[in-house]
Amino acid sequence: MGNLRTALLAWLFARSTGRDFLLRIEDLDRVVPGAQARQLADLAAIGLDWEPPLVRQSERGARYAAAVADLDTYECFCTRREILTAPSAPHTPDGAYPGTCRNLTPAERAERRATRPAALRLRATESAFAVHDVLYGEYTGLVDDLVIRRNDGTWAYNLAVVVDDAAQGVDQVVRGDDLLSSAPRQAYLATLLGHRPPLYAHVPMVLGPSGARLAKRDGAVTLAERGGPGVVLPELAASLGLLGDTPRDMLDAFEPAALPREPWRLPGLT
Repeated sequence: MGNLRTALLAWLFARSTGRDFLLRIEDLDRVVPGAQARQLADLAAIGLDWEPPLVRQSERGARYAAAVADLDTYECFCTRREILTAPSAPHTPDGAYPGTCRNLTPAERAERRATRPAALRLRATESAFAVHDVLYGEYTGLVDDLVIRRNDGTWAYNLAVVVDDAAQGVDQVVRGDDLLSSAPRQAYLATLLGHRPPLYAHVPMVLGPSGARLAKRDGAVTLAERGGPGVVLPELAASLGLLGDTPRDMLDAFEPAALPREPWRLPGLT
């Protein structure tokens, strides 16, 4: 339900402004067999359409490698635990990578490389960056030496979405507000790669009965479990203060400034 609601909002943002609605399969990490087909079918079932082609990140490794060649990067051998327990470097924001591996000598890198695979980090020259969000206005957030390739060789989300947004001509990104803090990093990276950052719209999340992010353990949270599109689409519309039997019916009354700003707690769950 959370994914469907955000997808509906993204579609409404796009269609109400004459934009194309693009769909991307972000499958660099875990891939559940059959999930892609189910997700596409669910989107179509509630009346969402999109412009081709359907892009899959798992097929775009060469693009990511080419982008990295234009960036100032360094190898990082830190584990998550080491990062969390390391003292912060002077003049860096709370939560920023402390720079443990930033200035290793060639000999130190070779020593660590012999015992542990390296991630690849961006050598950032800014500590903060501002973006514009349709719902939040000007938002300034942390920028640090973000990971752009993990130590298992997987390209990082922050790099992949920036490269793909630019390649696909994406000028507006609509997504859950749990990703708002990632936007400054991504926008900063976009500028380093010579791209104009998109306009953002971070929309409220769907929560379960405990007030935490909605999860399968909460019960009836999928399209099929809640009774199909005839039940779910009116439920989603009502949560947004909209009326209509189809997404196109909702376009005339769609106004971003009137959208609820609080998370939606999915009803009917215990």
